[in-house]
Amino acid sequence: MQFVIEDVLQAPPAWRSMPAFAEIDAPIARAVLEEAGKFAAGVLAPINGKADLDGCTWRDCGVTTPAGYREAYAAFIEQGWAALACDPEDGGQGLPAMLNAAFNEMIAAANHGWTMYPGLLHGAYECLRAHGSSELKQRYLTKLASGEWLATMNLTEPQAGSDLALVRSKADPRPDGSYRLTGSKIFISGGEHDLTDNIVHFVLARLPDAPSGTKGISLFLAPKVLSDGSRNAIRCDGIEKKMGIKGSATCAMNFDGATGWLLGEPNRGLAAMFVMMNSARLQVGLQGLGHLEAAHQNARAYALERVQGRGQPLAAHPAIRHILWHLRAQVDAGRVLAYWCAALIDESHHDQDAACRQAADARVGLLTPVVKAFLTDLGHRGADDALQVWGGYGYVHEYGIEQTVRDSRIAMIYEGTNEVQAIDLLQRKVLADGGAQLQTLLSMLDTDVNAMPAALADLAAALRAQTVAARKATQALIAGQMADPEWPLRVADDYLRALGLTLFGWAWCRIARAAAAVTDDDWCADALSAARYGIEWLLPEATWRWQRISRREAVLQSIASQRKI
Repeated sequence: MQFVIEDVLQAPPAWRSMPAFAEIDAPIARAVLEEAGKFAAGVLAPINGKADLDGCTWRDCGVTTPAGYREAYAAFIEQGWAALACDPEDGGQGLPAMLNAAFNEMIAAANHGWTMYPGLLHGAYECLRAHGSSELKQRYLTKLASGEWLATMNLTEPQAGSDLALVRSKADPRPDGSYRLTGSKIFISGGEHDLTDNIVHFVLARLPDAPSGTKGISLFLAPKVLSDGSRNAIRCDGIEKKMGIKGSATCAMNFDGATGWLLGEPNRGLAAMFVMMNSARLQVGLQGLGHLEAAHQNARAYALERVQGRGQPLAAHPAIRHILWHLRAQVDAGRVLAYWCAALIDESHHDQDAACRQAADARVGLLTPVVKAFLTDLGHRGADDALQVWGGYGYVHEYGIEQTVRDSRIAMIYEGTNEVQAIDLLQRKVLADGGAQLQTLLSMLDTDVNAMPAALADLAAALRAQTVAARKATQALIAGQMADPEWPLRVADDYLRALGLTLFGWAWCRIARAAAAVTDDDWCADALSAARYGIEWLLPEATWRWQRISRREAVLQSIASQRKI
């Protein structure tokens, strides 16, 4: 983490140029990482396995979380982790989003189920800060910044999964300016629990005169406990029995005339909610990175100690070495990509130049679906690959990797499925502006590659080949989408993965350049080897992905026409 923050992305000098972070330097960042590591490894990791076995308990009176969860949350608040990246005016510590990203990676790796409870806190804080009235901010903002109260995001309904146009929950205005909320929501993480004495629900619902579709959705804030101390008409009707993250209470919620207040403008709830949702998508990407890191750490440790075949450790066998290098290369590149996105968030809020802020914000929008979908896909599939290192032992609970496989799977689904992310990337972020934002990104990658030393010219050439292929594939889609509107939809998944791999190629080049500058350091030598492995063994996948994108696939078109399927 220090290598990525200080050497690869060179964040401390950038912080000094932003008044909000002028006093943040590398020693402070290291101290934050050190304490975050202690919290993740010492508080969260020890309760992870048992919580997976015990799960949560639901009764009519509420939800009881697994043993140790309440104590861990109390330590989380006491140590100020909730307020890490919040504004000092709201009681926050005002640290860079990049350090908050590093913290979130750690806690997801240590205990994904527990992490679900505070996972939406920062997004809720940002949403309320951007769209709440003065009265609502005065009442709830500092509580969310400190983590004294937790928050939820109530979008999904039984008939409306990813299609929010089908939301039916209603909001009827009252004379006092509040609203009466009625409806049911499902899959609400932390909808009920025993960690805090209040829960602030962010709820999508329709006003009486709202137009149909997504243009008629408004956003409301509805607390579990009202300001007079009475219980709001919000009820948890049960919790789901799930494949993974069993320590997280996934709730079915009922709003039976609950009192709520409008956030933002009427019928523009999605615009307000996307502040929270985009934050959540980046958070989920970090969950994928955390799972990948946990899988790599555990597989490497086991492979070095387990002796199999002529007295050699597993790590000596080429098949296992492939798995370990595969994981290491993906972890390293994934961390660069995720932390760079966090750095761009810092830049979009705090750069002194307005044009730079706007450009950084646009780039975050382009990268968000890639970070969410690509890293969660790698997190699950990497954990699945890592399980193979243990053989039969990996299939039992004792070694922890099977839990990582199960826990990691949900990240590919929630906060917008990875297929939805791919469509969002290609149609809204790339094709909508004729590829202009993508061209800016690819030009940046090319400029970066031009700074590579001669000794790493082969790595630079491999990345240049991918940026050329990306431009050709994108131009083919732009030219052909009018005649075949479904073409982008058929290749959206390939496009996201190809772009993700291309960005990983850039990350491996940055890692190689930083690592090659350090001599007589075994860790940096390994980082350089992992970068080379990524470029030589993993990046070539992008080549055939870009080629497939450029073709109009006749087989897929014919299958789509067979309506009985």
